[in-house]
Amino acid sequence: MFTSSRPTVRRRALAAAGTAAVLAVTLVACGSSSDSSSMPGMDHGAKSSASSSASASPSMGDMPGMDHMAAGNGLAGNKDGYRLTSQDTTLPAGKQAPYRFAVTGPDGKPVTAFAVDQTKRMHFYAIRSDLTGFQHIHPTMAADGTWTADLDTLAPGSWRMFASFTPDSGAGKSTAFVLSRTVTVPGAETPLPAAAKTADFDGYTVTVKGEPTAGMAHPLTVTVTKSGKPVTDLQPYLDTYAHLTAFHEGDTAFAHLHPTTTVNGNHGGPELSFNTELPTAGNWRLFLQFQTGGRLHTAALTLNVG
Repeated sequence: MFTSSRPTVRRRALAAAGTAAVLAVTLVACGSSSDSSSMPGMDHGAKSSASSSASASPSMGDMPGMDHMAAGNGLAGNKDGYRLTSQDTTLPAGKQAPYRFAVTGPDGKPVTAFAVDQTKRMHFYAIRSDLTGFQHIHPTMAADGTWTADLDTLAPGSWRMFASFTPDSGAGKSTAFVLSRTVTVPGAETPLPAAAKTADFDGYTVTVKGEPTAGMAHPLTVTVTKSGKPVTDLQPYLDTYAHLTAFHEGDTAFAHLHPTTTVNGNHGGPELSFNTELPTAGNWRLFLQFQTGGRLHTAALTLNVG
């Protein structure tokens, strides 16, 4: 049972956008049986292998393509009596390691009833403080409410672990939360890659268009091509054509968006449309996950917001 505590937050859209949007895109294909991902300077999630598409209903927010707005920015470890607890404060560098945690409710007892959101009862994210390391994992829960996220090799640095969930009973039933804690992996960090609107990777080219205004909803479009031809075989992943998570440089504030594009079998692309409403200036690192041929790909986009 875990007794340590730390700040909280619930899940769902939060975020950033602004005038003069410049996006750096680095893409590396990677699949995982635990739906985790990686890219250059990043780490694979546990048990890398080809990923199959998931099917279930995503929870869309009041704005098309966005989750319900969460109170806060994902940087707290407790909210409304719900607390993310863990005894893990350090993890080893260069090898796979489990991260064990629990969520306790207002009564101080472990929560064991969670609602399904985007086909999963728990979404877990590991992000390095310099935003160059990222893993998205769907951990497993024991009967006593202890969750285990099997992390792949972690590069040295300070990491923040996010748990995104919705209780299915109790005072917080049907309320989306994102709670987080930090973990240290000994070693030096690296700087965030520079921004650019287009990048090539493994035969793919990703291009981002849009100049969102901070604090206002604005469309953002991502186009995916391969060998100069439009990609039209995107498969559903977590019941959407793309899963988009964003983290703010400096404090790793959390945001989560979905595309507005309607899912129609394995025929997604080449364009993915998003509504953005992100309030904070500075650089945001966006991690776009999509699937083709049963393989999960992760694109890293650096969005500079004025």
